[in-house]
Amino acid sequence: MAKLEPLGNRVLVKILEQEERTKGGIYLPETAKEKPQQARVIAIGEEAQEELSLEVGDVVIFPKYSGTEVRMDDEEYLILNADDVLAKVVED
Repeated sequence: MAKLEPLGNRVLVKILEQEERTKGGIYLPETAKEKPQQARVIAIGEEAQEELSLEVGDVVIFPKYSGTEVRMDDEEYLILNADDVLAKVVED
């Protein structure tokens, strides 16, 4: 099985899927869903580790339409530049 390892100041993330229903219980068709902006960190390049205070497993927010989509072993990933990571989601 191949493994993706981001280089330099890049971060490898797996996009978190958007809910299929609203809080009110309304079903959202695929065309009505917004492009997801949250992802779980899978791997961090060496320069990005120095630049960001992230760990594997953290959930981050990034701008719409950023990064490079990659498909490996039937999984979809996104490679982001460290500058594209806007925030880390911290649970209370």
